[in-house]
Amino acid sequence: MMQMNKEAEWLLKEKYDGAESDAYRADLKRLEEGEPVDYVIGFSKFLGCTIDLSKRTLIPRTETEYWVEKAILEIKETFGEKPIRCLDVFSGSGCIGIAVLSKLPNTTMDFADIEENALTQIQINTEINNIDSSRYAIYKSDVFEGLPPDKKYDVIFANPPYIKDPKRVDKSVLDYEPHTALFSPEDGYLHIKKTIEGAKKLLTPGGCLYLEFDDIQKEALEEFLTKEGTTEYVCNKDQFGLWRWVRICHK
Repeated sequence: MMQMNKEAEWLLKEKYDGAESDAYRADLKRLEEGEPVDYVIGFSKFLGCTIDLSKRTLIPRTETEYWVEKAILEIKETFGEKPIRCLDVFSGSGCIGIAVLSKLPNTTMDFADIEENALTQIQINTEINNIDSSRYAIYKSDVFEGLPPDKKYDVIFANPPYIKDPKRVDKSVLDYEPHTALFSPEDGYLHIKKTIEGAKKLLTPGGCLYLEFDDIQKEALEEFLTKEGTTEYVCNKDQFGLWRWVRICHK
């Protein structure tokens, strides 16, 4: 009940400027039925950016926001003022790439997603956040397959589907959020493996892949990286103390 009260207060403030109305009460009913508050409000915040969710892409998570902020700081230290070519794969709403573009003015970004609604959502969000169209391109792509063959990147960001067991997901997520952005075959590892394998061909020397994974996948992830001959990587925990993301550098 306390969580519901907080969401109702957030809804009233963010969408209705504190004024109760019939529309507000109708939205309260949507909350009571289990619809995520971000969808009811219509947007989410991500590192200071407004992320529209009208096309029902995956709702940005605070865990993702945490590691992306860390990655941005690392990129500043590594590249300085050098122009940086980036890729946001499995883009969804585009929240990761848009945050990077907003925080790092020396970057360009390619967005890649297989879902048509995500491609539309990315365009909406680049416009909402006043991203200059010369700084980004959007590609319909199954992982890396739809990208131009000559593309190379200094940094790749990936938040792939990686969940195996629906029991690890809240009911509201199962009922409302896109399953293609959540679940992956091969015990949740298929898209992770494809990303790691494909990134090797796309990264420039000294470039890095930042990839999100599930806490329970760390051991198997490290075994796969070792099998691939990858030694330049660091696994990191999120703000809740769970293993959440890995930085893999290309020699």
